[in-house]
Amino acid sequence: MLAAERKHGPNLALSPTISTVIRRAPPKSTYVTVVADNPQTLDGLHAYFNGAGVASNGVDRLLDMSVVPAVATAVVLFPDDFDRGEAEAMIVSLRRARPRLLIVVVTGAPQHLVAALEPDGRSAPPVVLPKPAFGWTILDAIRGRADLPPS
Repeated sequence: MLAAERKHGPNLALSPTISTVIRRAPPKSTYVTVVADNPQTLDGLHAYFNGAGVASNGVDRLLDMSVVPAVATAVVLFPDDFDRGEAEAMIVSLRRARPRLLIVVVTGAPQHLVAALEPDGRSAPPVVLPKPAFGWTILDAIRGRADLPPS
């Protein structure tokens, strides 16, 4: 009997190298809710995210937190499609209720949302992208912050 067989068993003695299997945690799933009042925006981003393997849904209204499912890890909001005050209120509400939720704001006028976008010391600061923003730019912003677990 070989020394390796005595120490590690017969199967290990026959293999020229012993490799260690490293198990990695599965990637965190990303689920994105898109909030826009433009059907082309909703359909286009949903199709783009689906093609990239990212689950998503779209809503065309700002009502309350119910438009964002509990499984959502990110929200992409197009506030220029809505009343400024309502959009600002939604951002503030999301940040308070779900402080680890990533909020991506795509706007041509971020100066109108300053109060909602300022650091608050409790929540992840929103990512602001200038309008127009393409699907890959939005997805890069989301994946760049994918280290945030769901809220």
